[in-house]
Amino acid sequence: MSKTAATLKPLLWEAQNLVRAIEAAGVTLWSWNVDTDALAMDDHAYDLWGIPRGTDVSFEDLSAHIHPADRDRVRAAFTATRAIIGPYEIDFRIMIGDELKWISARGQGDDAGILKRIMFGIFIDVTGRKQAEEGRELLAGEMSHRVKNLLAITAGLTALTSRSTKTTNEMARELTLRLTALGRAHDLVRPVPGQTEAPSVLLGDLLSVLLAPYDDLGAFSGRIRVSVPRMSVGESATTMLSLIIHELATNSLKYGALSAETGTLDVSCTAHDKPVTLVWTESGGPTVKSPDSPPGFGTKLVERSVTGHLRGSIAYNWAEYGLVVTLKIPPERLAA
Repeated sequence: MSKTAATLKPLLWEAQNLVRAIEAAGVTLWSWNVDTDALAMDDHAYDLWGIPRGTDVSFEDLSAHIHPADRDRVRAAFTATRAIIGPYEIDFRIMIGDELKWISARGQGDDAGILKRIMFGIFIDVTGRKQAEEGRELLAGEMSHRVKNLLAITAGLTALTSRSTKTTNEMARELTLRLTALGRAHDLVRPVPGQTEAPSVLLGDLLSVLLAPYDDLGAFSGRIRVSVPRMSVGESATTMLSLIIHELATNSLKYGALSAETGTLDVSCTAHDKPVTLVWTESGGPTVKSPDSPPGFGTKLVERSVTGHLRGSIAYNWAEYGLVVTLKIPPERLAA
């Protein structure tokens, strides 16, 4: 060992330096009396749990802050940790008012290091890591959903094109136009940094680009009608609204009015009210009814986009003649 290392190493075990290291790592300390259920925590642990510092707490007191869906699991896990050989780690959610946090509790099992019936361990705030994991899972699910939808759309557009063309050359040309338009619409749904952008656009132009692949180019042309006032859609709202319209059009092509030769789609908007109201009306297609099964990934994605990012609302009316979807979006969110 070098002289420098020999000089520095004793400093690691000085109490004040250990405290500095613990604070720098975002680690909080706890001890648990396995007989009385009493807990002792450092000040940062109290802050993490949203409990006044110095308050006498037991495991049951902390349980009141644990998310109800995790409470029984955490209690069972803490009890079981005494029999676990080696280190353990338990991740769970806590509620601090309306704020949700992810906590990781870590320690040694098999009563390792127990002193006078007291076990020791740490709490770490892992909210950022969990949010990143959830984001990756959502993205993976969305990617899978998009691939399945694109395959279904391609099949539907092929059938749609075959109804309005007489020769294979005409069909190939029109199908290419539709797929090219679909590519432009897809760029609006998922812009690629440095390659595609979602700039501020007019609402009517945005809807025309998104719905162009689904409108017939031949004998049945004009069955998609868009009637909206002149208003701008901001860059952020463009991506969200594109995703929503793309999902509604895909479902209509598979199950609704756009799946039938006689089906029509009307998209209208009122700008005089607050919030802005966009109405999607299908008619002339197969009879529709409210689905009995739980909503799929696409429906959840749409609802999350509307209520989350756009701070709006979405309502479905499963009328016998066709589906009517009403979107309400605050003007300031549409312009963002």
